[in-house]
Amino acid sequence: MRAVLQRVSRARVRVGETITGEIGAGLVALIGVVRGDTDADVQYLAAKIPNLRLFADDAGKMNLSLKQCGGAILAISQFTLLADCRKGLRPSFERAAAPAEAEALYQALVAALREAGCEVATGVFRAVMSVELANEGPVTICLESRDRPDGEAAKRG
Repeated sequence: MRAVLQRVSRARVRVGETITGEIGAGLVALIGVVRGDTDADVQYLAAKIPNLRLFADDAGKMNLSLKQCGGAILAISQFTLLADCRKGLRPSFERAAAPAEAEALYQALVAALREAGCEVATGVFRAVMSVELANEGPVTICLESRDRPDGEAAKRG
C-alpha cells in the first residue's frame, strides 16, 4: 500500500455537491492499494499513520503524533498514486489492485485506524471526488508498506 499524508488545518471531500467527509486539524491520507497487498500491509499503515511525529510540540519541533494532539484523518482512496510514468506519456496502473481487492483493503485500513482510536472521515470509493485542504507547513510524507522492516515486503518485490 502507498499512503501520501498531508498535515492539514482543515480538509473536506465532496462527491458532486455532497460533502462526504470533513475534518479540522489532522492528516489527509491518500491511499493506493497495490496488487498483492495483504492484511500485513494494512496493519503496518494502521500502526504507522497515527503515531508518526508530524505535529509541532511547544518548542515548534515536529515531535507529536496525531494521537497525541487529537487530530483526525480524512482517508481518500486514490489508485492514481500507483501510476507508472516511466514509459511513454500515458500512465500505467498495472500495479494497482483490482477494485474489489482494493476496496476491501482500503476499508480494512479505515476500520483499523478507527480501532486504533482515530477519528476517520472518508470519501467514496471509486467516486469522482473533489478534495479541499489547507496543508500546514507544508508537510507531506510518503509511506510504502512494502518498505516495512519485517522483511516480508522485500520478498514480494
